[in-house]
Amino acid sequence: MRLELQHPTKKVRAQLTITGSKSETNRLLLLQALYPSLTIENQSNSDDSVAMHKALHSQEKTRNIHHAGTAMRFLTAFFATKENSDIILTGSHRMQERPIALLVHALNALGGNISYTKEKGFPPLNIIGKQLEGGEVTLPANISSQYISALLLIAPKLANGLRLRLAGEITSLPYIKMTLALLERLGIKTSFEGKIIAIPFQTTIEKQTQVVESDWSSASYWFSTLSLAEEGEIHLSNYREDSLQGDAVLRKIYRQLGVDSHFEGNTLILKKKINFVLPEKIELNLVEAPDIAQTIAVSCYGLGVACDLTGLHTLKIKETDRLLALEKEMSKLGAIITVDDKSLQLTAIQNFQSNQSIDTYHDHRMAMAFAPLGLKIPLHIKDAGVVSKSYPSFWEDMKSTGFQVIEK
Repeated sequence: MRLELQHPTKKVRAQLTITGSKSETNRLLLLQALYPSLTIENQSNSDDSVAMHKALHSQEKTRNIHHAGTAMRFLTAFFATKENSDIILTGSHRMQERPIALLVHALNALGGNISYTKEKGFPPLNIIGKQLEGGEVTLPANISSQYISALLLIAPKLANGLRLRLAGEITSLPYIKMTLALLERLGIKTSFEGKIIAIPFQTTIEKQTQVVESDWSSASYWFSTLSLAEEGEIHLSNYREDSLQGDAVLRKIYRQLGVDSHFEGNTLILKKKINFVLPEKIELNLVEAPDIAQTIAVSCYGLGVACDLTGLHTLKIKETDRLLALEKEMSKLGAIITVDDKSLQLTAIQNFQSNQSIDTYHDHRMAMAFAPLGLKIPLHIKDAGVVSKSYPSFWEDMKSTGFQVIEK
């Protein structure tokens, strides 16, 4: 599906309900599989969460999670602990190019029985589940936090619990803290001192319901939209001021780009600042919130603000190499941008090439990060259906904010 986007009035007003956080949902789905007394409300309806749920409840030998990277990491850990199971965990062609050796090695060191069915270090995996002994294991802290969270989520079911030692600089710390906070909400004790996380063995939890907060990564596109609009206000439902999600840092970042935000109850209200003087340049270390890098880079380009974004080394192993994809697609539009393996530099320039077609590289965030530029120039988005991975109603929500969204 190829879409053409433009916005005739440049003025944006809407009240939107965004699906529950994919990050919280997938963690809770795994915990629910370990502790069936848990009930979940406001689950994400994203492709990733649907794939996670399906794989957990399937009776098939082969479980295919397609493009769902979180599901691949979490399910590798879960099925390693599922006694008397013998499954093949696989995914899309791109998923089979994404490394998983560090997680597999750690699980096997804890007593797991996981082997590779094709290329060593990459999915598909043959996982024979059993009661894992647990104990102590070390992981590099600068890898995907999903490896770390995968181990933490199964830790209470390990016979000797888990003592996880993190080596080096910690990446995406808020996602690790989210995992620990969810465990604590369920009544599972955790400790995080220095670079050592410890979680004891625990067989049961009290019967309870957990409500998933709406997704802050999805909110990023509406912060971006308002930053590029001439005026406007957007209300987003079911958000929390004490959010567990690292991407809640959006509020602070977008104040620099002309968007105010405040809470009224559980409603997050975004408002375009009038007569706001933009900075010439912003500098951000996004090591704790790398998923919003694409959105911020596109916002800055649309506003003519230079940006220097660092802490982006995990973007190279996402759905695509997001740094190279950004460089290629933004250059098409006229941006002056350079990237290396962990940073991005954008020159302050507004030189828009209209009616360009943006390739999305099977990456939902590429489609949604570029979409708000339709406020500045007519724009085409290829493979627009990819948004279903995390935000299935995105294009309908774009229409409700005044965008013309035309299928070509």
